[in-house]
Amino acid sequence: MAARMLPSEKDPIGPEGTATVSITVDGHAATGILGQSIAGIIMAGERLGFRQTAKLDRPRGVFCGIGVCFDCLVEVNGLSDVRACQRKASEGDVVVTARDPQPRGGAA
Repeated sequence: MAARMLPSEKDPIGPEGTATVSITVDGHAATGILGQSIAGIIMAGERLGFRQTAKLDRPRGVFCGIGVCFDCLVEVNGLSDVRACQRKASEGDVVVTARDPQPRGGAA
């Protein structure tokens, strides 16, 4: 079976209309489509890492995309530990990417 292109206006699961939403990510303006996840807006800005691990300072971003893995945790409007892949962006959201807390026992 050959793949076929479906026009976006006929896509039953596509975004409704073309309304935009503006958010701030680490102090920088970002724009997406109304109904888009925060993760989708961040990745559309060509940024894949949302946080750094505490032990090895490695970047983490969307891994599973369904809210199971916790790799896309960010702070939204002062609320920490928000899964960016599960949170729809709202106009004016202020998103801060995170750094993991230091592991217990003082190990870096």
